[in-house]
Amino acid sequence: MSKTGKQSQLLLIIWYPAPGDESKSVPLPQGWRCYKSPEGCRYYVNTGSKETTWKRPSATYGTPVRPPAQRNSLPEGNINLFSSSSSFPSSSPSDVSQKPLSLVSHSLEFISQLFCIQINCVTFPLPSVTPDQPEQQLLKPNEWSYCDYFWTDKKDPQGTPSVGGFEVLLQKQLKGKQMQKEMAEFVRERIKIEDEYSKNLSKLSQSPLAAQEEGTLGEAWAQLKRSCHDEAEVHLKFSNKLQCEVEKPLLTFRDNFKKELKKYDHHIIDLRKQLASRYAGVEKARKALADRQKDLEVKTQQLDIKHMNKHEEDIKKARRKSTQAGDDLMHNVDLYNRAQSKWFEEMVTTSLELERLEVERVEMIRQNLRQYTTLRHETDMFNQSTVEPVDQLLQSVDPAKDRELWVQEHKTGDLRPVDMDI
Repeated sequence: MSKTGKQSQLLLIIWYPAPGDESKSVPLPQGWRCYKSPEGCRYYVNTGSKETTWKRPSATYGTPVRPPAQRNSLPEGNINLFSSSSSFPSSSPSDVSQKPLSLVSHSLEFISQLFCIQINCVTFPLPSVTPDQPEQQLLKPNEWSYCDYFWTDKKDPQGTPSVGGFEVLLQKQLKGKQMQKEMAEFVRERIKIEDEYSKNLSKLSQSPLAAQEEGTLGEAWAQLKRSCHDEAEVHLKFSNKLQCEVEKPLLTFRDNFKKELKKYDHHIIDLRKQLASRYAGVEKARKALADRQKDLEVKTQQLDIKHMNKHEEDIKKARRKSTQAGDDLMHNVDLYNRAQSKWFEEMVTTSLELERLEVERVEMIRQNLRQYTTLRHETDMFNQSTVEPVDQLLQSVDPAKDRELWVQEHKTGDLRPVDMDI
């Protein structure tokens, strides 16, 4: 991993006691630990009272009680893990020219390999490095919530730049919006079909075809034509209800849904840009600190060779610059952590909002499709009612009766012809 694999909060400094410094070889009183400041000066911390001092405590310096070991207790040995919460003695040591024999500043990337990594400017913990370090718990266990599973970026299998977890969520919502639009278009096409069908049925019902049919069959035929007109009215009502009760709600919800997505999209993008900017500030400050420490080390080595006042002044100046660089780094780390915390909070809130919107979208579509099926059943029922009279009349069709009625109306005489007499 490149720059993204660096730790922004930790600095590792190891020192070794100078030869012949007997006071340093004597064990510290119980509860005291020795650490190094960024400029290379020793200071001492009482792990019980949290007292700090530049002066090495003697064996008679108080009787602090060592608290039980805790997960966040100070590290053992002469290793200093600085963070934004680290504290140093309030005053400078009286002998700032005192120096250790060797000051080794280890790479922050080495520390990040032990504790955490940065991926696209976001800091993530590595798997537990100690048995007692608890793993992160899900924010909403057993719910498969959006706020738990979209923190890292997704690598595109086609080799294009990675896609952020929020972008994956957003793309799902945009796809849902598009599907809703297509559903509304489908209903719109069904409305057009119903309108056209209604017009054609109405026109057909007025056709003069077979209008001269008589008798019970003529009555059934006339009723069938009237049923076409009634059915046309049913389909016209069905079309109007589809438009008001299905298509319009789909389009209205889609427009509101689109506005919500746009608002959340811009907000999270802005926060991610701020986070990237803060991360760049941390990287710049880290590089500046490394340069200052390197300069301090070079000047310290020169002082070992030439004991000159000018070199001592240069070392003091280099230490001040190194301290300032360390302060700048911690300040930038603090700004970065605040930006990441704000991004984290908004990611949780926004992902839960997207989750809510998705549930509302699916539920709204489900209700509208159920309304569609209800209207369709009603239409079938009304259509059935329009043909029931036709069925009844068709059952009453009687060719014999029709013949009787027709003969009575149109008979020309019942006298039959007879043979002629000679």
